[in-house]
Amino acid sequence: MMSVVGRRSSVAGRAAFGLVVALLPAVAWGQSAPIEALNAGLAATEKNGSTPFQQRYDALAPVVDKAFNLQQILKTIVGLKWSSIPADQQGKLLAAFRAFTVSSYVSNFSGGDATFRILPETRTVGSDKIVETEIVPKDGDPTRIDYVMRQSGADWQVVDVLEQGTISQTAVQRSDFRSLLQDGGAPKLIESLTQKVDTLSGGAIKP
Repeated sequence: MMSVVGRRSSVAGRAAFGLVVALLPAVAWGQSAPIEALNAGLAATEKNGSTPFQQRYDALAPVVDKAFNLQQILKTIVGLKWSSIPADQQGKLLAAFRAFTVSSYVSNFSGGDATFRILPETRTVGSDKIVETEIVPKDGDPTRIDYVMRQSGADWQVVDVLEQGTISQTAVQRSDFRSLLQDGGAPKLIESLTQKVDTLSGGAIKP
């Protein structure tokens, strides 16, 4: 989703991805648990960079679905225009946005020796919690990535990503997406996201 998605980064982890997915229903799904699972999933994606794109996509997709409230993120990006989009187009747009988000992560986490670190402090903004993390490369300075978490039922999910702790991913995408919506409505945005997915996946993924 997200500029962190668009950044070529790498992660290293010890947990096998299949084990991570198997344990997801048993996780105490607190504020940091979704990010811990996401980091472990990205570590496995990174480790398995030589495997086919489709296989890595299929493995990571359920972790992204669990960690992110993609519908809420998309509705925030689109803004007031969301309610005027026909229901069938809303569904297609959400599917394209999901495919773009997952494909971006798979494409950009495919090699290297960086690690993810969850910082101990959690900030509160209204009813949201912000989980602070760092991407630590083998050489060079860490990159700060924070996740805005919002409770949905018993779960906490990501509703925004803050690069360097301040730059809202949702705000950045809002500018890009709304220009496409103004030019050609939801079909234009769906087309753009589908083309990006095709490029990222080498034609392997069809939203």
